[in-house]
Amino acid sequence: MSPTPFVAAGCKVWLTLCLALLLAMPARAFGITVLQADDLPAHAEFVRQLKDSQDPSGGFALVRVGPQGIATANADMAAVEDDRVGGGVRTRSARANNTGTGAVPPSITIAVGLDAAKAALERPGTDPLVLAMLSRLDYESLKANPALRRVDRRVGVLLRDPAMADAVALVDAALPRKRRLGIVVTDESEPLLQDVRRATSGWDLQVEYAADPRSLARALKVVLPRSDALLVLPDLIGDDQAATLAVLRAAATAGVPVFGASDGLVRSGGLAATVSTPTLLARQARILGRKVMAGGGAGAPLVESATPATVRVNATVARALGLRLPDERELTERVAAVR
Repeated sequence: MSPTPFVAAGCKVWLTLCLALLLAMPARAFGITVLQADDLPAHAEFVRQLKDSQDPSGGFALVRVGPQGIATANADMAAVEDDRVGGGVRTRSARANNTGTGAVPPSITIAVGLDAAKAALERPGTDPLVLAMLSRLDYESLKANPALRRVDRRVGVLLRDPAMADAVALVDAALPRKRRLGIVVTDESEPLLQDVRRATSGWDLQVEYAADPRSLARALKVVLPRSDALLVLPDLIGDDQAATLAVLRAAATAGVPVFGASDGLVRSGGLAATVSTPTLLARQARILGRKVMAGGGAGAPLVESATPATVRVNATVARALGLRLPDERELTERVAAVR
């Protein structure tokens, strides 16, 4: 027999109240062990933000993946688990009891960058993992690793760049009604290009391929006259300073605005970009860690692009192009509204 409307309504109210109470409850502290393989400024800032925001009752440990790679990391992480102090290769705080019963709080490992991600996947154990500060191409290079799909270990992946849909939304917000979007890509860019295609239904997408600097010049010569804007992807072109500068110089000569996904591109002459920061990524990594610990990412990784995206604008370039853009805050809100 189906429930009466009164009973059904009562159940709905009860479930709503339970959900509200759960959301209002303070999140239980959890321990964080960070694997770091380099001293890139963005990675160092990401780790610093994680450490500074960590609840002391959960504990924090930093393990360096040294020249010996995973062997060094395994030894250091074993020392962490054994509650021993190592020889200068990590920083740690005691895993304090936050329950009053002597129980050790749950913990998660966060690997920072591609080398640390490889080390984290190779090491034994079933503790949850978050692979953070990866480019989309970094993640694509890891997909063949069977350790990424182990059913006995939950994995989250945090990409360092905002989604391509955010970049397209920025072009739309800055240049409304302009629909000719140009892109120069390499063969390795295909996953990113597919993301752009999904976000540009109804657009006139102009795509040219380049394999080297000489063919990059040729591709730009073809694509720029057919484009209202040029989008630089975070790929082998966007991550290469010389290639990015070549794109910016050619676009400036053609009077075509350039959009991208890095502060550096905007500082160097791009019009605007959707970017994230190590601080925002550290916050998102912590949230993703909770999702993974709650059961997400088993059998297949739980993948997130950087969110929220913050918009950066080069006002000097906008004036040179005769464009009047909304300010960065308004553009950021417009991008977020489309997501």
